[in-house]
Amino acid sequence: MSKEVKKEVDLELNTGISGQYKTWFLDYASYVILERAVPAIEDGLKPVQRRILHAMKEMDDGRFNKVANIIGQTMQYHPHGDQSIGDALVNMGQKNLLIETQGNWGDVRTGDDAAAPRYIEARLSKLSLEIAFNNKTTEWQISYDGRKNEPITLPMKFPLVLAQGAEGIAVGLSTKILPHNFTELCEASIKYLKGKKFELYPDFQTGGYIDVSNYNDGKRGGRVKARAIIEEVDKKSLIIRSVPYGVTVSSLVESIIKANDNGKIKIKKVTDETAAEVAIHIDLAPGISPDITIDALYAFTDCEISISPNGCVIVNDKPEFLGVRELLGVSTENTKSLLQKELQIRLGELEEKWHYTSLEKIFFEEKIYKELEQKHKTWDDVIAAIDKAFTPFKKKLKREIFREDILKLTEKPVRRIYRLDINELIDQIKNIEEEIAQVTHHLNHLTDYAIAYFENLIKKFSKGRERKTEIRAFDTIQAKNVVIANTKLYVNRSEGFIGTSLKKDEFLCECSDLDDIIVFTKSGIMKIVRVSDKAFIGKDILYANVFQKNDERTTYNMMYVDGKSGVTYAKRFNVTGITRDKEYDLTKGTDKSKVHYFTANPNGEAEVVKILLSPNCNARIKELDYDFSELDIKGRGSNGNQVTKYPVRSVKLKEKGKSTLEGRKLWFDDKFGRLNAEEKGQYLGSFEDEHILVIYNDGSYELTDTEIMQRFDSDKILLIEKFDPEKIITAVYLDNDKQQFNVKRFRIETTTLKNKFTFIKDGEGNYLETVTTDEEPVLHVQTGRGSSVRSVKFKIANLVEVMGWKAIGTKLMAYSKSIEMEWLEKSKDEQPSLFD
Repeated sequence: MSKEVKKEVDLELNTGISGQYKTWFLDYASYVILERAVPAIEDGLKPVQRRILHAMKEMDDGRFNKVANIIGQTMQYHPHGDQSIGDALVNMGQKNLLIETQGNWGDVRTGDDAAAPRYIEARLSKLSLEIAFNNKTTEWQISYDGRKNEPITLPMKFPLVLAQGAEGIAVGLSTKILPHNFTELCEASIKYLKGKKFELYPDFQTGGYIDVSNYNDGKRGGRVKARAIIEEVDKKSLIIRSVPYGVTVSSLVESIIKANDNGKIKIKKVTDETAAEVAIHIDLAPGISPDITIDALYAFTDCEISISPNGCVIVNDKPEFLGVRELLGVSTENTKSLLQKELQIRLGELEEKWHYTSLEKIFFEEKIYKELEQKHKTWDDVIAAIDKAFTPFKKKLKREIFREDILKLTEKPVRRIYRLDINELIDQIKNIEEEIAQVTHHLNHLTDYAIAYFENLIKKFSKGRERKTEIRAFDTIQAKNVVIANTKLYVNRSEGFIGTSLKKDEFLCECSDLDDIIVFTKSGIMKIVRVSDKAFIGKDILYANVFQKNDERTTYNMMYVDGKSGVTYAKRFNVTGITRDKEYDLTKGTDKSKVHYFTANPNGEAEVVKILLSPNCNARIKELDYDFSELDIKGRGSNGNQVTKYPVRSVKLKEKGKSTLEGRKLWFDDKFGRLNAEEKGQYLGSFEDEHILVIYNDGSYELTDTEIMQRFDSDKILLIEKFDPEKIITAVYLDNDKQQFNVKRFRIETTTLKNKFTFIKDGEGNYLETVTTDEEPVLHVQTGRGSSVRSVKFKIANLVEVMGWKAIGTKLMAYSKSIEMEWLEKSKDEQPSLFD
């Protein structure tokens, strides 16, 4: 073979092989996308799910079938083996939507697997029989082996893809559609059909909380956060009542143990007590705050996860990325189209039935059947004679008479002729005409018919399908604010090193490995560094501690000498934020400048110091006092105020300082149940050493401190304000046993912090209706409805004396379901009398 010929052969061979690889890969990618991973928009099902449902419909006799048998039946349609069918069937069964299950089907919360297919059973649910099947509107195709027909898509009259969700990884793309609530989907479809706006958010079987502020309509780039429900049992223990979507109890427990081992949280013991309901019990280590531990669990464990939706479906044999609203709109329009097709089929059937029944009536009423008794030469002559006999009546019919119609009439048994009841046929025709009119009306008002269809779905199937996941906004948890002090920090002041490995040197403080450390040296250098094994700052370290960003209360008092002029300056400053690992010179920046005196004051304290001048200087007075409170707090870059131009020998503390700052102003954000200093929510006041009073709807109160990291359950709080022990609390509560509202006035007599005290009568069903700390409270009460409304104002101070906090109180009025109570402002209370 010549070289030229060989080259041509090799080129052709290589081109052919590369072309085949290209084609094969595209074929494979398309197959995975269309036939395995991504659901079709028409019915929201992947092929294996659709084939399972079709096989179950073939087997359906109302009784449960062994899953092993269902898998075997489905293998006639699905060519990928029993394992994939079994997994898909269990997944669908666990969603409790289309398939009714019996036996051990596992648990998505615990991660337990289902029992073997031979032990568990399933059948189609009533919902699936209602929404998913109609042979008359189903399009069919030949199965993979050519033996049977299978549906191209099921005629799904419901947004199933949003109800059960979908997840799959194909070649080059993936889909992740989160599940939504059944009733909310039906209600959204109704709103869509009515042209109204609607919102849809995920709902998970596992319950818990979900933040949907960045859901982005379920499109790519969106994100939802899911949290477990964590409750405080007491100050020493917590209990987790749910797991986030996609997280199992065992994996959650493992993440908690890992966070504890890594020093992110500190617990004594975690116990999985899950049975019918999720229950993970956590015992806290001594001295550990339950509020901070809850935050740390959300920050460092799977108690909080982030989920990125990615709505991808097959539309016209191509993958498309759609949002939730668009998916619901397409599905609702598809449902409307299927309902129209069913009505049209039904209308055709009714018209055909009307035609034949009318023929039958004429055939017997006009005695056309007697043509069968005439002597005709052939059967065709008989048919022709009957057809001719119908001629006078053809105008009454809606279509022409075919030979098949006449043949069907002639097949009537003789006894039918003699037992004929014309009135019965007339009644049948009348009923058919009424049904035709009804179907025609539905077709002419198709949108109203579709709305009624979804309303009927809600009526029949919404029970037990209430929303399980509570939608709420999540507060942002800063990890370094909640991580426990899991390491020890040491300092070598003379050499200028700081770190966790310097265990032979001076112990400085406990910190976490996420903290930043602020350090000051004698030369006037400030630096902030991350916690590490060993970091060089600069020789002669004066002060080091954990740095809090945006801290406007910690004030640094400093006195230094300028190396060039010899003048001593004093300055006060805050450090709210800087660049990490950058050196900042707090002096004028000249050589030989050094710090004489330095203190860090958490609440802006300003002390008095004694300054001793050098005995050899020319100053007449060589000892003087300096009060830092005379200095304004400025930026760290300020030079400060001149203290003396004479050389300073030493500076020593003479008198401890008092805070020069105003009290810390605090607000309560009921959206997150948090205290804050960012002016979010209800203003509580300016605090120094004061406490906060919290009154709950269960009839208990609590005094607490101003710790920012503590959590409050906003839904249970009736009143929160700065505590004043002189204020009188006026409370109205229900005495359920006597079916009456009691009122009482009292002062807080306890001083224990973070401990609840119940101040209403003990009893099942008792609750606090309303409470106030107004000096002269006026309660407006409205009872009854419509024309029987009665309005009353009570001046409580005139009715009830101040009593002890444990007192039962005095009867105010009888209980009524239609009662409404409201405290009136003084400006509203214009009537001097008791009643309006």
